[in-house]
Amino acid sequence: MSQEFTKGHAPEVTSEQVVETVTSFWDRFGRVVIGVVIAVVAVGAIAFYTVQNTEKQNVAAAEKLAEANAMFWNGDYDRSKTLAEEVVKQYGSTANGNDARRVAGDAAYWKGQWKDAITQYKAYLSKQSTGIVSQAVRRSLAYAYESDKQHAEAVKLYDQLVGVFERESSAEMLAASARCLEATNNKAEAAKRLQRLVDEFGDTSYANRARVKLAELTAPAN
Repeated sequence: MSQEFTKGHAPEVTSEQVVETVTSFWDRFGRVVIGVVIAVVAVGAIAFYTVQNTEKQNVAAAEKLAEANAMFWNGDYDRSKTLAEEVVKQYGSTANGNDARRVAGDAAYWKGQWKDAITQYKAYLSKQSTGIVSQAVRRSLAYAYESDKQHAEAVKLYDQLVGVFERESSAEMLAASARCLEATNNKAEAAKRLQRLVDEFGDTSYANRARVKLAELTAPAN
């Protein structure tokens, strides 16, 4: 038996066979490969364009939002609200466009338009629910609910915000929650919030007032 057929030796593959195999593969799958490559390039191009376009819109939103913010701090709530709402309409899908909802809500709040403020704050939180700014918006939302006499909704948020900020703010949230509960004649629950304020945040500026109010709520009826 000749050596080329002995065990352990593979038959020799010629260059012509390699070319034929590659050609056959390309004939069968070449269009698929080209299609995949084109698709990958197209997706990459679209993603790059989308990111670039979004960033441009975000920068444009930031410029207008800065104006709305300046108007708000100057006390021009009407113009601040109008401009912030324009930013939302044009760039609402961007980060700064969403932040414009917060500014519009603040302007509406200081104009006494509680329901409008509630709508704007909730819209902001639906897109940005985490972070310290979001927690501040929740606090503003709670005050808007209270101002609109939606006391039950306000209590939920006030209670959730205890412990989120510094001690003074936590005491403020408990006092506000107690105030809303008292407004609905739920004196027992109001007293619980005030007692917690005194027990856990007795060193804050809200503590003495809480002690006085607690004594009023728990005093025996004549």
